[in-house]
Amino acid sequence: MNDVKINLKKRLALETFRRLHRNRVKLHELRTLFWECTLRCNVACRHCGSDCRVSSLMPDMPMADFLRVVDEIRPHVNPHKVLIIFTGGEALVRPDIEACGRELYRREFPWGIVSNGLLFAERLPGLLAAGMRSATISLDGFEDDHNWMRGHRNSFRAATASIRGLAQTTDVNWDVVTCANRRNFDDLPRFKRYLIDLGVRHWRIFTVFPVGRAAHVPELQLTDEQFVRLMRFLRQTRREGQIDVSYGCEGFLGGYEMDVRDHFYECSAGVSTASVLADGSISGCPSIRADYYQGIKVKHNVY
Repeated sequence: MNDVKINLKKRLALETFRRLHRNRVKLHELRTLFWECTLRCNVACRHCGSDCRVSSLMPDMPMADFLRVVDEIRPHVNPHKVLIIFTGGEALVRPDIEACGRELYRREFPWGIVSNGLLFAERLPGLLAAGMRSATISLDGFEDDHNWMRGHRNSFRAATASIRGLAQTTDVNWDVVTCANRRNFDDLPRFKRYLIDLGVRHWRIFTVFPVGRAAHVPELQLTDEQFVRLMRFLRQTRREGQIDVSYGCEGFLGGYEMDVRDHFYECSAGVSTASVLADGSISGCPSIRADYYQGIKVKHNVY
């Protein structure tokens, strides 16, 4: 198990990275702003930490309210260096994403979207026309595994159609994100080849926190042995160089740091990342819920 130990070279690099992180904390420069624009969703993902549903008791925040937040921020930042990302729920259940995107583009902010892909392909031309510059599509394995995960029989076909559409674009930074779990784990090497053949260049793999619905689905949690094998798979795939794969931001990985992603573990929530949540709360990250809210949009200036 020598590959889990941090060697001297990495220790020195980690100390340098630690200093850089402290400096970023002091500078406190906003680089990413998430808008959790809805808690409604058109699928029923087994791993959903927010337990989103087709119909949410919480109404969507009006676009005008979010744009006021953006206008509060704009005097304090270089808009070209702040990426605004629509997330949910499923952002595209809202009909006004393109309209909001155009307003962000007019204000010179680049913007992107995280989507399950169910509505993405049909709206891709409008999203591009509105200035979309980044996108993330979820694809959690081959058809049976993905549809099981998403709770929708057409989810795989829609997501792959979305990926094929993005593969034809030239000015969008996009990736595919996959939840590694016990069902799809053994197929990951074959799935890697499938993604490469689809035209995917950037692939992000994450594992699940047992919160929300995920807390009640044991199949979503990798065993310890599978997790180690996942790290080795990521490391080997990165060495092969056929697809840019990285592990998500789930935590410090010891000796696997820098082997399975491009940088040491760092949580940017509240440092360079901020979020406006569906209820108007201000947070560092959409994955950080009520215990760590930093304010309420309707009462506090975000910046």
